[in-house]
Amino acid sequence: MPAEAEAENRSAYPADLIELVAEVVSPESVRRDYELKPRWYASRGIANYLVLDPLKGHVVTMWNPGPDGYRGRDTISYGPELAIDSSLGKLSIPTARLPVDPKARS
Repeated sequence: MPAEAEAENRSAYPADLIELVAEVVSPESVRRDYELKPRWYASRGIANYLVLDPLKGHVVTMWNPGPDGYRGRDTISYGPELAIDSSLGKLSIPTARLPVDPKARS
């Protein structure tokens, strides 16, 4: 979200100020993070949604929100640096050292 809005230090922000949401999957949140939240965030116009999945050792990037979910999606194994372009600038996320569950499925 824009720095000016973040500086307000609110407990909640309107969805139109949020540019990117990132979720970390846990065994209890798989369905929520992959099925429910993408539709909810996309329907509110949040431009980018990331699912960091230590259970599978990858990140799913979603973009181009629409009323029924995101129209764009990529799955990238942990390792390379992830680059996200947004209206707030370019965000780089190094993924090589993100934690992976020892029982992760390939």
